[in-house]
Amino acid sequence: MVFTVLLVLIPISAALKYFVGASPLLVFASSALAIAVLAEWVRRATDQLADRVGPAIGGLLTVSFGSIAELVLALFVLMQGEAAVVQAQIAGSIMGTSLFGLGLAIIVGGITRERQKFSAERAGLLSTLLILVVIALLLPAVFDLSGRMSGQAASLGITDEEVSLGVSVVLLLLYLANLVFTLVTHRDVFSNDKGSGEADWSFPFAIGVLVAATIAIAFEAEMLSGTITQAAGALHLSPMFLGVIVLALVGTAGDLFAAAWFAHEDRMGLVLNICIGSAIQVALVLAPLLVIISWALGHPMTLVFSNPLHLFAIASTAFIVNAIARDGETTWFEGLLLLGVYALFGLAFFFASPVEIPH
Repeated sequence: MVFTVLLVLIPISAALKYFVGASPLLVFASSALAIAVLAEWVRRATDQLADRVGPAIGGLLTVSFGSIAELVLALFVLMQGEAAVVQAQIAGSIMGTSLFGLGLAIIVGGITRERQKFSAERAGLLSTLLILVVIALLLPAVFDLSGRMSGQAASLGITDEEVSLGVSVVLLLLYLANLVFTLVTHRDVFSNDKGSGEADWSFPFAIGVLVAATIAIAFEAEMLSGTITQAAGALHLSPMFLGVIVLALVGTAGDLFAAAWFAHEDRMGLVLNICIGSAIQVALVLAPLLVIISWALGHPMTLVFSNPLHLFAIASTAFIVNAIARDGETTWFEGLLLLGVYALFGLAFFFASPVEIPH
C-alpha cells in the first residue's frame, strides 16, 4: 500500500521539472525518491514472475532484472559526461548492498533473536565469488597505476579503454558461467530460497508492471542526471559523494527493502543471496555493460577508478563480507559493525572531494 501511494512521486517530479520550474535540488530529490520506489516495483514484478516460471528461469529473471534501475540511471549519468560519478556509483553499489544493506538486515533480523543461521557452504560460495570478481574489477586500475609508476605508460601497447573492454568481456563470460553454475549444475544449493511460492499477480500484469516501471525509471533518470552538478553545489557536496552514497542507495533501494523484510522473516539465506548477489551482479554485469555501452555511445568509461579510495572501499568490502559470512551465523552486533564501516567510508568520501562553499 505504501509503495502504491509513493508512486505519486512520478507526476510530482515531472511537475517540478517541466511546469513549476523548481530548483535542481528539488528535482534531484523527487526523482531520486521516485527511482527508489520504482526499483521496489521492479523487484516485486520480478519476484512474481519468478514464482510463476519456476526456480531456474526465475533465478535468471532475478539476476537479469535485479540491477535494471542502477543500469538505466548510470547510463543517463554517463551521457551527461559524468563518468567519474558512475564509477563512484559502482563502488557505492557494492558497498551499499554488502555493508549497509546486509548490516541493516542483520540488525532487523537479529534484534529479537540471539543469532540467525544460514548455509555456510552457500555463503562461502557467494563471498568467494565476490572476492574473485572484485579482484578482476580492480585489475585495470592496478595496470594503469603500475604503468605510470614505471614511467612507461606512454609506451604500453594497450590503452586503459582497451584493458577495460577486455576485462569487461571476461567478466560477462564469467557471469554466463555463474548462471550455469547456480541454475543448472548446482541448483540444489541455490534454489532453496528463491521466490516466496505465492504468486499473487497474473503473468501479463507482472510483465506490464516490469515494463512500465522500467520506462518510468528511464524518465526519472533523465531528469535526475541533468541536475547532479547543480544539486551537489546546492548541498555543498561533491558529485562523487552523491554518486557513491546517494545514487548507489537509490539504485539498490529495492534490494535493501527486500533484504530487511526477509531478515525479519528469518530467511537469512535469501538475505545473503540478495545482498552479496547484488554486489556480484554489479561487478560481473553492471560495470562491464556500462564500459561496453559507453564505448558504443561515444562517452567511454574505463574501469580505472578516478579515486584510490574507491579501490580500497571495494576491496575492503569483499574482505569484510567474507569474514562475516564464513561461520554460517550472524548476530545483531555484526550488523552494527557493518553499518559502522559503511559510515566510516561515507565520511571518507565526504571529505575526499570537498566542495568550496560560496560566500
